[in-house]
Amino acid sequence: MSSSSNGNGTPILELSDVHTYYGSIHALKGISIEVHDGEIVTLLGANGAGKSTTLRSINGLNRPRQGKISFQGRDITTVAAHEIVKRGIAQSPEGRRLFPRMSVIENLEMGAFQRSDRSEIRGDMDRVFELFPRLHERRNQKAGTMSGGEQQMCAIGRALMARPKLLLLDEPSLGLAPIFVERIFDIIKQINDQGTSILLVEQNALMALDAADRGYVLETGRIVLADKAAALKTNEQVRKTYLGET
Repeated sequence: MSSSSNGNGTPILELSDVHTYYGSIHALKGISIEVHDGEIVTLLGANGAGKSTTLRSINGLNRPRQGKISFQGRDITTVAAHEIVKRGIAQSPEGRRLFPRMSVIENLEMGAFQRSDRSEIRGDMDRVFELFPRLHERRNQKAGTMSGGEQQMCAIGRALMARPKLLLLDEPSLGLAPIFVERIFDIIKQINDQGTSILLVEQNALMALDAADRGYVLETGRIVLADKAAALKTNEQVRKTYLGET
């Protein structure tokens, strides 16, 4: 649980009545969520519930047709994706999407390509290597030759190189061995403790709720539950549907 979270004041991120479509498919049907400064907030839901669409609506890849998205009090609903990164939102995408033929260092540098403060980029890379010592060992290795867990570390590291105030994580534990899942979640908490707010989409509901301050449950493009993470963990509906209890 992040120490810096208080959940008070203005949200760093606010979605109000957001409707997003894929062609004629109504994927998000009026969702409203908030992330406060210093929080980890998780989105739970089955495949196709609208979790990734929510992230795509925030990061500018899939603009809502209706509703409003604000970041640090400014409307970003129609802002271009590259400009959203500049403003302080970075994402580690589902499936990692690294540049496989490029080295770890080159992949990390890609995360900082919009930055002009060249002198500070080296220090941020050192910070990534501190969080992920394994990446430092593999820094000259081609990203495509690493294990799934190492690639996931590289994808998160690349997002951090943009120096985000809000980090979007899309399925960080997907396809990883259990030992790597625990390590990734330890690092997610460390990143949060260092002052980065996090919006987390994760199939592993138990790990997500353990890490998060608050959570939202999505079902077919609507929010059906919103509560503190500890309360969601004891919620009967959540336990049956997402924690695999009978």
